[in-house]
Amino acid sequence: MAERSDTTPGGERVPTVIVDDLHIVYRVHGAGTGRGTAVNALSRLVRRKGNPNVRTVHAVRGVSFTAHRGESIGLIGSNGSGKSTLLKAVAGLLPAESGKVYTQGQPSLLGVNAALMNDLTGERNVMLGGLAMGMSQEEVRQRYQEIVDFSGINEKGDFISLPMRTYSSGMAARLRFSIAAAKSHDVLMIDEALATGDRSFQKRSEARIRELRKEAGTVFLVSHNNKSIRDTCDRAIWLEHGTLRMDGPTDEVLKAYDAFTQGK
Repeated sequence: MAERSDTTPGGERVPTVIVDDLHIVYRVHGAGTGRGTAVNALSRLVRRKGNPNVRTVHAVRGVSFTAHRGESIGLIGSNGSGKSTLLKAVAGLLPAESGKVYTQGQPSLLGVNAALMNDLTGERNVMLGGLAMGMSQEEVRQRYQEIVDFSGINEKGDFISLPMRTYSSGMAARLRFSIAAAKSHDVLMIDEALATGDRSFQKRSEARIRELRKEAGTVFLVSHNNKSIRDTCDRAIWLEHGTLRMDGPTDEVLKAYDAFTQGK
């Protein structure tokens, strides 16, 4: 596959994602009121009266950064710091309370809970997943065996012909990653998908991420495994309580983050 340049003819780096003063707010309705009823909820909607028991969660607070073609960026931070929320907003799955997100092409979000059809076989899911990723039927057929071999789910039996509901969580996550990684992406976002595989699969995944970068894409990786971040990312963004705490070279950000977590 021909590589695209990471710079413009003038030598400027090519931006793929621009996040400008982004705020994401969740609203939890009916907090503290118990289960409530659908009738009461409908009555409030008809009367256009808001629920006084609405709790707001400010998940992302004024985050700004620019990602460039060819970068691999690790997102780190404590549980609940806003990492997954940020990725969903970049993918266009969550609306912004304020601020803007600009992207080059359509970002692809891969998470451990990415939807595949549990009642369909792994083989059928490879076909449907490839089509959902924007590949043609012929492209999926050409890459089918490569996807199956990369996932490793057939190493101990013909699992690819079985329904997805028979898979372990690790097998399903490996297949999801393998489908997504079979295609080059302008922006690929990976949320904890590498945490479920064994070390052999993680090494294959890390190597594939480096290939995707060389193919001029941008990769975001959310992981609690700092070694995976260090091995695959040249840049890290540290979020804490929804705010951007630090953005810079991976080693520098991880060193500061380790010092922060050890001091808590």
